[in-house]
Amino acid sequence: MFKRLISLEWKSFFRSASMGKSIGLKILMIFLGIYFTAIFLLFGIGLYPLVEKYFPGETPLFVINRFVLVWLLVELAYRFLLQTLPVLNIKPLLILPIKKRKVVNFVLLKSLYSFFNFLPLMVIIPFGIFNIYKEQFATGPVLAWMIGMAGFTFCVNYANFIIKKRFTENLKALIPVLVVFSGLAILDYFKIFEISVWFGKGLNEILFYPFIAIIPILLFVVLYLWNRKNLESKFYLDTTLKEQTKIINTREFLWTRRFGDIAPYLQQDLKLIWRNKRPKTSIYMSILFLGYGLFFYTQDTYQDLPWSFVFVGIFITGMFMINFGQFIPAWDSNYYPMIMAQNIPMNRYLTAKAGLITFSVVALAILATPYAYFGWRIFLLNIICAIYNIGVNIPILLYAGSFNRKRIDLDKSPFMNYQGAGAAQWLVGIPLMVIPVFLFWIFYKFISYESGMLFLFGLGVLGLILRSRLIDSIAQIYKRNKYAMIEGFKQQGD
Repeated sequence: MFKRLISLEWKSFFRSASMGKSIGLKILMIFLGIYFTAIFLLFGIGLYPLVEKYFPGETPLFVINRFVLVWLLVELAYRFLLQTLPVLNIKPLLILPIKKRKVVNFVLLKSLYSFFNFLPLMVIIPFGIFNIYKEQFATGPVLAWMIGMAGFTFCVNYANFIIKKRFTENLKALIPVLVVFSGLAILDYFKIFEISVWFGKGLNEILFYPFIAIIPILLFVVLYLWNRKNLESKFYLDTTLKEQTKIINTREFLWTRRFGDIAPYLQQDLKLIWRNKRPKTSIYMSILFLGYGLFFYTQDTYQDLPWSFVFVGIFITGMFMINFGQFIPAWDSNYYPMIMAQNIPMNRYLTAKAGLITFSVVALAILATPYAYFGWRIFLLNIICAIYNIGVNIPILLYAGSFNRKRIDLDKSPFMNYQGAGAAQWLVGIPLMVIPVFLFWIFYKFISYESGMLFLFGLGVLGLILRSRLIDSIAQIYKRNKYAMIEGFKQQGD
């Protein structure tokens, strides 16, 4: 049965409408995987000599054990932020004579092959081999320690799934947990109650009583069974139905009527943002990242690197443009076939999107005016970057949207939700962020700072002048890709 489920997963990947982009994204992820594997492996190889150097006279394994609890908490934190839950489309399987426990076991065991489980082993195994080579401990106890550490890694894997299921829909419920952990961290830091030291002493006992390594393995089994029970209880089509009727915000945004033909589309986009968490989060993130410039403008290091200020200007004035624009038209994926079946001019549809993003860029540029405190050059550069975003980057985002094939479910949690992300979302960052920085750098290097600003300003104005023609051309591309996009949005993928 597992072989058959693996075969179905394989066919689902290669028959997907976004197969080409998925392969491109996976190739990119493979290169990143090789990079991080090399870093962790080098760290694992060099860990023993580093401990000997900075903790002379102490047993390296005992030193590392004191920091294992901190490592596990950090691992849990970055898994919570980055690791996605294992998924499988169960609808076609519900009508087949397949026991749900087998399907659930397949999903959970599939998560063991996660790259997040592989990276810690690149540190644990070389460090363990070093200890065996140095003969500070017998081979058996060190192997038991390595097995116990691997068990803790798998425990973090399944604990992360439980925490995500419990807290991602209600992040406020996570606050008491964070308060408790913060309190324990403070007590440990001031050596009032050194929980990390006591945890390390427990790990030290494995080297004297190797059978203790069974404890993390048993904990791993308990967490596995806990996850299995949770998934089995939700192995039904109607588990996502809400027990209570959700109150819908019926705000109509009637003031948009003054914008003429594009008013209906603006209303739909504003309703989408107002009523759904994920697009609304784009607004909050845009406001939050307005402070990003403080990391650059206050550092003397960047004063001699003015091209970095272009990156900051593009970023802070275009944060909403990037977050929202890169998923056009996937935001409408739930009803995109209906849109395409109506007599809706595609250029008006895209003009409305461009208008909404333009308003966001102008608003963020106004909110960024306090950066004038750091000088008129920075203030003026931010304004020019906003104009460049409006004239150049918005058409680029609309063009990149014609390659989107992955749907977005607006009901899902916005927290670290990568649904709808494909190769287009990765690659579009190059023209958005890198090209303006590179162009400014050329003019700054060979002519002057002001000439770089003037060139970006000219490109932005030229884009504004040609906007209608650019949108008409992009609309033709959307029409050619119409059926491929509809087919892609119908598929239930990540």
